[in-house]
Order: sequence, then C-alpha cells, then structure tokens
Amino acid sequence: MPSYPTSFPPQQQPMPGLTRPMYPAPDHGEQSYRGSGRLLEKKAIITGADSGIGRAVAIAFAREGADVLISYLNEDEDARETQRWVEKAGRKAVIVPGDIQSSKHCRTIIERAASEFGGIDILVNNAAHQATFSDIAEISDDEWDLTFKVNIHAMFYLTKAAVAHMKPGGAIINTASVNADMPNPSLLPYATTKGAIQNFTAGLAQLLAEKGIRVNAVAPGPIWTPLIPSTMSPEAVETFGQQVPMKRAGQPAELATTYVMLADPLSSYVSGATVAVTGGKPLI
Repeated sequence: MPSYPTSFPPQQQPMPGLTRPMYPAPDHGEQSYRGSGRLLEKKAIITGADSGIGRAVAIAFAREGADVLISYLNEDEDARETQRWVEKAGRKAVIVPGDIQSSKHCRTIIERAASEFGGIDILVNNAAHQATFSDIAEISDDEWDLTFKVNIHAMFYLTKAAVAHMKPGGAIINTASVNADMPNPSLLPYATTKGAIQNFTAGLAQLLAEKGIRVNAVAPGPIWTPLIPSTMSPEAVETFGQQVPMKRAGQPAELATTYVMLADPLSSYVSGATVAVTGGKPLI
C-alpha cells in the first residue's frame, strides 16, 4: 500500500482548481491500478473526469476495458491528461467540455456518447461545485442556484437522457458525500445538494429497477482533489482530512475500486445503496 500524506503544505488556487499546482500531487492510480476485464467493452460517461475522483475512475474503468467519455467544465489541460491515460490503456476516450448547468449541454453529452460509442452502459454523475462560507449572509442567491444546478439538476438532466440509451444491465453511479449525513456548516449549499443526491439515488433505483438499470451512490469523505485548495483557506488545507479516524485525507485512487464494483455486472443485486469511503468515519 502506498504511503499517503497526513498533512499538506498551505496552498490556494482559483476555482475550480487544477491538478498540476497541487503539492503533493494526488494519486489517481496511474501507477497502481491493475485491471482484470471487469468492464470489458462497456461504454461509460464520467462527469468531472478531468481530475480528482473522476480521473481516478476514468483510469480504472479504462484498465477494466471500458471506453470513456470525459465530461468537464473548462480544465483542458487536466482533461487531456485523463484522455492520455485512458488511451494508454487501449480504450477510446472522448473529451467534451462545457457547463452541465445547461440541460441542453447535458443532452449533448449523452448524444455524443451514444454516437461515438454506439450505446451507453455506465453513467457516473461525479462533477460538483463547492464553496465555503462562514455565515449564511455570505451565500448569494446566485451561489445557491449555481450549486443546485451543477450538483443535482444536471444529474437529473443527464440521467433522464442517458436512460433512453441504456439496456438492462446498465449502471448509474452518483457521487454523494459524507456531508449528506454529517453536513459541514461551512459547506451549507454543497452539503444540502449532497443530501438531495442520496435521496435521488434511492428513489431512482426503485424507479429504474424494472428496466434492469442499477443506481447507487458513493459517499466520499475528505479526498485530496483540486476542489480542496481552490475552495478552502490555506490553513484549512494544511490539516485537511485529519478529522477522520485514519487521520489523513483519502486519495482519488482509493475510491476507484468502489466505482468499479458498482459498475461491474457481477454486482447485479446491488442497487439503491450508498457506499461510504470515509477513512473510518461511519455513516450511521
């Protein structure tokens, strides 16, 4: 097992954040993930796949045999790096920049995947907007709307469009958060949307069961991604993750196997579940 850092040098960068300025660099499984054909010939869409958890999942899916559409906002350098790793695994990578606040763009993502791949087997709704606030008065109406549009409205638009292209055996995986059960008050808009995602997942799993499409969620704890130095103070970054029992932040690579398991056709009776990846922090 790799030795991961328990603290980070104070650092900050503009939102939404990039991978290259981060120190130490996050581990996305570039050197460690070994595939075994669990997703052979599957066609996957991953939002927010340019960096962080999304990149780790894209690398893992590709090494398990899946083609991947990489949806992202505007972080072209990061997206091209994810594309490079997917293609290095011998799989097809399609990059689609754009803002998923737009229902039209969400439908464009789905149509592009269906056209490029000839179908859709897996949808990973992972992209998210996060910002920190010390007082409710600091949260503007526009900020509240933005958080909901990116984090939950887009999930509905993408899912609704994708289901029309999915066959029995398809899988939808939504990235929730430990904040759905234990909301951090400084992340009020973000935490509220993560609670909505968990309910969306639970209801959708029941709604799509007759179609043979499984729906699950992953609830990460503190994970070292560009969201952290771009949305938290340098002082908060320094101790990020130390509040969990493992006393450190997780790395994106440490979540990838959970997404693979939920996408794997062998997990055919797993639907409506939320899997916590929290460094020992229980969700009860």
